[in-house]
Amino acid sequence: MSSGVKCRNCGSTDIEEDNARGDRVCTNCGSVLEDSLIVSEVQFEDAGHGAAAIGQFVSADSAGGATNYGYGKFQVGSGAESREVTIKKAKKEITHLCQQLQLTQHYIDTALNFFRMALIRHLTRGRKSTHIYAACVYITCRTEGTSHLLIDISDVQQICSYELGRTYLKLSNALCINIPSVVS
Repeated sequence: MSSGVKCRNCGSTDIEEDNARGDRVCTNCGSVLEDSLIVSEVQFEDAGHGAAAIGQFVSADSAGGATNYGYGKFQVGSGAESREVTIKKAKKEITHLCQQLQLTQHYIDTALNFFRMALIRHLTRGRKSTHIYAACVYITCRTEGTSHLLIDISDVQQICSYELGRTYLKLSNALCINIPSVVS
């Protein structure tokens, strides 16, 4: 089966290409010209005894390289760990919420620390991130003694205050945080 490629050793054009094994061999001198050919496109076809894969093989010497594919806003292989990305997003959202409530950097840092504690203890799984951020900010407001109420935060975030309250109670209990009472 001639493929139009010349052998580097003897110059023969009688080259056998075996797609199943993924190699290319000179039938004149027996030299292996290429092995581990990379599949760029795979198709499946129904053979009488089951499915068979059919592909177009691309040599290792071909031009082009690996493509950096992305998911959403984050690049796969960018080096950022999943936890780092989660914390970076949380910092952005918590900062935005605290700015809307006119809270200083101290409150942002404290709320982010509560979020990190919740993340480490896997308390964020299965809960909406906006509820977790809001609950962390509310825990901060309560521990720092600000005048912000749960309904203030739920209004800013446009989430149900009952759901926010449930998330807040679960987080504060699981993190063993003693929340002072609201004094009017």
